Amino acid sequence: MRIRSLREADLDLVTGWARAERFAPGIGDVAIYRHTDRQGLWVGCLGGRPIGCIAGVRYNDFYGFIGLFLVEPAQRGKGYGRQLWAHALDHLSGLACIGIEAAPDRIADYAGWGFEPASKTRRWQWNGSPAAGGPGAGVGPGVVGASDPADGLILLEGPAIPRAAVQAYDAAHEPSPRPHFLGDWLDHPAGTVLALVDAKGVCHGFGRIRPCLLQPGLGWRLGPLLADTPALAQRLLNALLQRHAGVVLIDAPGANPQADLLLAGLGFTVVGETLRMYRGVSPSVSLRDVYGLACLELG
Repeated sequence: MRIRSLREADLDLVTGWARAERFAPGIGDVAIYRHTDRQGLWVGCLGGRPIGCIAGVRYNDFYGFIGLFLVEPAQRGKGYGRQLWAHALDHLSGLACIGIEAAPDRIADYAGWGFEPASKTRRWQWNGSPAAGGPGAGVGPGVVGASDPADGLILLEGPAIPRAAVQAYDAAHEPSPRPHFLGDWLDHPAGTVLALVDAKGVCHGFGRIRPCLLQPGLGWRLGPLLADTPALAQRLLNALLQRHAGVVLIDAPGANPQADLLLAGLGFTVVGETLRMYRGVSPSVSLRDVYGLACLELG
């Protein structure tokens, strides 16, 4: 097997693999992964034909993440996955911390490579329409530009959102600032981005919902979702769901117990679970304000 960098022509194929494995990739996600670290996304080829892929994204000199680790079912058990894994680890060598999201049946394998458990990540699902009640119904201050008299925060959408304020807010809640990734994520035309901003232009929470590929059919994935309080997270969540009816998935970090309480209270149900694991020095940043991860593939 020959390992090479992922090319634009590979995007549809890799997205299809992720859909078949029920990763529920968002429209345009893999292209954004490629922009985040152009040296950190690869495919393994046999006779020139891609049969597997992996991402090993180096965010900075401290933190990296491995994800999007896939091998075609017919080629599994032949050592190709191990070659891809070793290639990603080599790219991230020297970093103080490497993270992964481990499926339950792979936890022991990753532990053998020195990865230690940090916290569970639960995938929650909501089926419904705002008109039927529940999240998104009767939201009140869900109108763009509306200021809530209780806190004075204004709900902004799309181009009206101050990007620098959102970047600063995100950087305070992540192991590493991620300006390239977040810029692509928020500016992508698919879906909706909302933010809560005060009169001074300071961000107090933001979220994005985007179309995703289910198996079968289409749905929505919500993430990231960050907010100062559960009440603000619910305000953003309701306003995002108000705009997009149907099946919605959100990946909530177990390190924020308020996220599970919020989602369960709104009628979401757990449909999957992974384990966040780290090798090296675990990030010290708190996840108490993180209610939904942008994507599991890049941490």
